[in-house]
Amino acid sequence: MGVQLAGIAQAKEKLRRTISPKKGSISRTNDVPKGHFAVYVGETYRRFVIPISYLNHPLFQELLHWAEEEFGYSHPMGGLTIPCSEDYFINLISVMNSS
Repeated sequence: MGVQLAGIAQAKEKLRRTISPKKGSISRTNDVPKGHFAVYVGETYRRFVIPISYLNHPLFQELLHWAEEEFGYSHPMGGLTIPCSEDYFINLISVMNSS
């Protein structure tokens, strides 16, 4: 239990450092570091920048299939939109980081 909580805390901190500027500010493609991509998560479409290596992880691939079923190839934010809560996404990332 303690190890899982530590993983969640690390994932939250890592994601906190990669979250884009607040809504309403200008977003540029150069604010995404090489080897990363942006996804939009949750009801407010909060933007997270994550490593492209996550694309190969089976858990993330399931999330992509979920997004495809929900949105198809039309994403309202212009980027990849993930249909889950922020908490679920952060927990998923922490599980992926620990495996």
